[in-house]
Amino acid sequence: MKIEAAILEEIGRPGPYAETRPLTVEEIDLEGPRDGEVLLRMAASGLCHSDLSVINGDRPRQIPIVLGHESAGVVEEVGPGVERLRPGDHVISVFVPSCGHCGPCQGGRPALCEPGAAANGAGEMIAGGTRLSRRGETVYHMTGVSCFATYATVSQNSLIKIDPEIPLDIAALMGCAVLTGAGAVFNSGDVKPGCCTAVVGLGGVGLAAVMAARVAGAEKIVAIDILPEKLEAAMALGATHAVDSSSADATAEIRELTAGGADTALDFTGNVKALRLAYDVTRRGGVTITAGLPNPKSMLEIPAVGLTGEERTLKGSYLGSGVPSRDIPRFLALHKQGRLPVERLMTHKIALADINEGFDRLHNGEAIRQVIDFAAG
Repeated sequence: MKIEAAILEEIGRPGPYAETRPLTVEEIDLEGPRDGEVLLRMAASGLCHSDLSVINGDRPRQIPIVLGHESAGVVEEVGPGVERLRPGDHVISVFVPSCGHCGPCQGGRPALCEPGAAANGAGEMIAGGTRLSRRGETVYHMTGVSCFATYATVSQNSLIKIDPEIPLDIAALMGCAVLTGAGAVFNSGDVKPGCCTAVVGLGGVGLAAVMAARVAGAEKIVAIDILPEKLEAAMALGATHAVDSSSADATAEIRELTAGGADTALDFTGNVKALRLAYDVTRRGGVTITAGLPNPKSMLEIPAVGLTGEERTLKGSYLGSGVPSRDIPRFLALHKQGRLPVERLMTHKIALADINEGFDRLHNGEAIRQVIDFAAG
C-alpha cells in the first residue's frame, strides 16, 4: 500500500533543519503484515532525542530510513499467527521487539532481547527483512516501528493493547518517555520513600523520572539542567530543588543540597560530561543510573577505586529496565489517578509535514515532547 512517511536521506546534515530538510515527507510503499505482524494506522508519534541522534550522526543507522519509535495507533489488519490483537484495538508501540524466547527474554529482561537488538541494529523487522520500499529501493526501519508515517507494519511483540478511552496522543508518550524515565526510577534505581534522588537532563524522559520519583516518595528530588525553563518545569512537576549544571560549583551545590550526595542519581542526557556529573553527585554506597545514549565513540573515565572503596554502583537502563506489558498498564493507572500527569510533557502538536521544524525545536531545547498528530494532515 502507499503511505506518507518522513524519510531520513542523509545522516549528519547540519541545521537549521527547517532549511536543510534532512527528512523528506513523501509517498512510499508499505508491505502488509506477515506472520506475527499487524498493520497499524498511526494516530500520534513523539519526537525523541533518540531520533535526533540518528539525524545528527551520534547513532549511525542505515539510510534511507523512516525514523520514529514512540507512538500510538489503531490496528487495521492482523497477519497470520496474531492472537493477542485484532482490528480496531488501540495500541502503544515499544522500541524493542522482544522475541520472548532468548535468554534475556526468558529471564524477564525483554529490553535486552538478543534477536530484537540484532534486528534493530540492522534496520529490519524481528522476523527478518524490511516492509518499506521506495520505487524498488529498500527503506529501513527504526527499531521495528518507524512511526513517522501514516501507517506501519509492526511485530505484535512491539505493541501493547490499551483501553480505547485513553487519548492516543497521551498514550504515545508512554512507549518511550514514560517507560524509560519512570522505569529507570522504579526498576533500575529502585527509588524508595524518604530517599534523595538527582535527575540530570530534563527532557521528556527526565521529567517523567521527576514525576515518578515523586510518586515513589523521594524526600528530595534535585532537578539538574542548563536551561532555566526546563528547571522551572521540573519544579512544577515535583522536584524539590533545581540546579543549573553549567555553574562552576554545580557539583558542590548538589552535594550540599543532598547532605553528601544522592542515594540515586539518574542521567538522561546522552552526554558523557553530564553522566560524570551524575556519578560525582552520588553518595557513598549510592547508585548512578544512565538511560542516555552517547555517541559510541564517547568514553567515560571515573576513579575505579571508588566502585570498591565506596561500594558505588554504575549501571545502564534501557527501556526503563522494564517489562512493557507489565509496566505500561501500571503507568497508565498512575496517570488515570492524576499522579503521573503525562499530558504536561506535551508542549507541541505538529503535522507530519512540519517534522524538520520540530527537530529544530528539540535540538534548541525549545520543546519537551512534541507529538505528530496525524489527524492534523
